[in-house]
Amino acid sequence: MSRPSAAKPGSSARSRGRRKAKPTPAARLTAALGPRLAPVIAAVTAFLAAAVAVLGPRVRRMRPHYPRPGRAGWRRWVPSWRQTGGAVLTSFGLSTLFLAVAYAATDIPDNLNSFATQQDNVYFWADGTPMARTGWVQRQAMPLSDVPEGVRWAVLAAENESFYSDPGISAKGLSRAVFRTLGQGDTQGGSTITQQYVKNAYLSQEQTYSRKLIEAMMALKLDNKMSKDEILEGYLNTSWFGRGTYGIQRAAQAYYGKDVGELNASEAAFLASLLKGAGLYDPTLSTANHARAEERWRWTLDRMVKIGKLSPEERARYRTFPEPLDVNPLYNTGEQSDYLVELATQYAKKTAHISDQDFDRGGYQIYTTFDKKRVDQLTGAVTKARDKAKKDNPKAAEHAHYGAASVAADGRILAVHGGPDHRKQGYNESNATTVRAGSAFQPFVYAAALEHGVRKSRDGAAEPVTGETLYGGDDGVPVTTPEGPYWDRSGRKVAAKNDGGRSYGQISLKRALGLSVNTTFMQLGMDTGLDKVRSTAEAAGLLPSSLGAQVPALSGGSSTPSAIRMASGYATFAAEGRHTEPYAVRKVTRNGHKVDVDTPGSRKAMSAETARAVQSALTDAFATARPEAAAKAKGEVAGKKGTTEDKTAAWFVGTEQKVSTAVVAYRIDLSKSLEPLPLEGLDGTAADSVPYGIWSDALSPLG
Repeated sequence: MSRPSAAKPGSSARSRGRRKAKPTPAARLTAALGPRLAPVIAAVTAFLAAAVAVLGPRVRRMRPHYPRPGRAGWRRWVPSWRQTGGAVLTSFGLSTLFLAVAYAATDIPDNLNSFATQQDNVYFWADGTPMARTGWVQRQAMPLSDVPEGVRWAVLAAENESFYSDPGISAKGLSRAVFRTLGQGDTQGGSTITQQYVKNAYLSQEQTYSRKLIEAMMALKLDNKMSKDEILEGYLNTSWFGRGTYGIQRAAQAYYGKDVGELNASEAAFLASLLKGAGLYDPTLSTANHARAEERWRWTLDRMVKIGKLSPEERARYRTFPEPLDVNPLYNTGEQSDYLVELATQYAKKTAHISDQDFDRGGYQIYTTFDKKRVDQLTGAVTKARDKAKKDNPKAAEHAHYGAASVAADGRILAVHGGPDHRKQGYNESNATTVRAGSAFQPFVYAAALEHGVRKSRDGAAEPVTGETLYGGDDGVPVTTPEGPYWDRSGRKVAAKNDGGRSYGQISLKRALGLSVNTTFMQLGMDTGLDKVRSTAEAAGLLPSSLGAQVPALSGGSSTPSAIRMASGYATFAAEGRHTEPYAVRKVTRNGHKVDVDTPGSRKAMSAETARAVQSALTDAFATARPEAAAKAKGEVAGKKGTTEDKTAAWFVGTEQKVSTAVVAYRIDLSKSLEPLPLEGLDGTAADSVPYGIWSDALSPLG
């Protein structure tokens, strides 16, 4: 049996040490054009063979003799004028043939390269100012009709004033590029706007002889295939302007904080200078850059006057360099804005029917409902509470979470607090359905009873109740049905417990709501019908998936709504029983063109009379619990606290000026599970409730 030969010592190391030979430009050009040229070469070869057979003898008789006979000395080696002319004509013919073959073999790809079509998605606050952007590049394609004439001609004056008359390439420019290449090894220079667009849209950015040749051939073909306006539009949308931006629209926003349609000729002249290299012409980077940018800006404006695209009178108005913004206002996402972007993205895709693939291609402008001032105040309030918890109880605070959200009566999500930093914790505390609502759920039980009445016997008619209807409020009283006590599956009587084990005797429903008397509302839910309690909560805005099982504990707050949904549910009471699904996006456009969005409409969740009664009870509850805050309020304030029997969550939900804000504090160790942990004092006290403190700070000057 033969054995494989052993590798020579050091051969592997030498192989690894050798650098792979880089293909020559000629080899790369051959690889690119070879498949297309094969049929042409075969035909030319056959033609030449036939020509040689016929003309061979005559050509041999006519071939020049060299060195020249009949001459002596150095004259023998000097070509005659016939030989020189023949060589020139032959070279010209071969060059023409080569270029003709190259032109015929070069095709325009059907699709632009993926990078040239990639755009970013930009998110805006409710007031229309930029909030965040996502995507690999900053680019928004704009139709040429939206680019002012002055902006177009500033670019053309700086880059290619003969654009509308040239054939797509410049012989003079190509010659200049050849000299640069031969003299300095630099293949740049000499490109028309058409050639630059070809490079941006179809080719790579490498500077090689073969790429320059293909670029020139494609530019010639593209000039015959597309209109000049189409080429200019493509160029303006794919060019690099620095500050992470591609295209004239993003450049206008990055340097001047405005859309391209708002630029004047002076600002456009500066942006045009960036096409020579943003690293050399962004004036904010260095004083040398500023001097270069100002000189180029002045030259471009003078050039516009020379070619008749700017009047001397208008030029005279532009004497001061248009200083750009110090930083790009289209900043990246991070911290809180990532939570906002996440919510807005989910809503935009769903309601505008945008696929993940289309959305990732970019070009969308998402106008959100988020109020920056409210977001900042809510974030500040939560941060204050989080920092205090870390100081007072660091061990418990390690797994503390604070979900918070503000929702308007018309469904707009105005603010959320998703967590300390989305880059460190993607888990959104405002949208999580992990902890129980506890006694914060009682308004929905109250609304169901007011809307449907109660039944004391199985076959009896429903009896109406009001806020003054009396119910038992003693601690530990078993829940009953028309047949007697309610037994759970383990065979035990179900009974509710009040906070602190307190008993209230007979108490009105309205007062029981303000005092969060659990025993009253658990029995009220049984008398109303748990199916009606569930349907009322769902109609008000709570998600069916978050509602608890249809057992007595449902009325005790076993449901696990998010802060967003809890705020939405209370907003229904403020909207006189009309519910609008919470939404985070009010408008979507793509490259300036409107995209249809399914904006939710309001629907009746309960009667206006029921909603007003619940709102009135919540208003009284707030005034009783927080009389000083109620006196400071600018308008009617309604709200109540919420606690859970197992002390794993603490809520405060309140409505002020038709905006409902829900805050919940809880503990979860995300590294282990989503099982709630005891608060261990992080909820504060009855007099100094942490959720209420966050709520009041966020709605300052309440407190």
